[in-house]
Amino acid sequence: MTTISDVDLAHFMDEALSPTEMVRIETSLRESPSLRSRLEGLRQARDRGWHSVGAIWRGHRLSCPTRSQLGSYLLDAVDAAWKDYITFHIDVVGCRICQANLEDLRARQQDHAPAVVERRRRVYHSSVGRLRSQA
Repeated sequence: MTTISDVDLAHFMDEALSPTEMVRIETSLRESPSLRSRLEGLRQARDRGWHSVGAIWRGHRLSCPTRSQLGSYLLDAVDAAWKDYITFHIDVVGCRICQANLEDLRARQQDHAPAVVERRRRVYHSSVGRLRSQA
């Protein structure tokens, strides 16, 4: 078993680790009372208000794009700088929150695709002949 540092435990509390690392630490926590005690000490220190700028930044997800920005990214409606940043944030940083948001937006887009096609068809058929008669 590899050692688990306080930094690892802090990332575990923030859910900022890969799924494999999360499972590894969770398993170790189940097996080690001393590790659980260390985790509890870190939680208490956090609750006392001993926050670093980095912890506040991560905790409030200040570097994450908004859901609206992710939607625009999905529709390819953001400028090149934002597109590059969001791609970096999702693919390189690997932000699981933003990855989940993006997957949810993709799923919603696919779920609504048949409804959009049907709505366009109804609008088209309801307006056929009206534009010609006004000319």
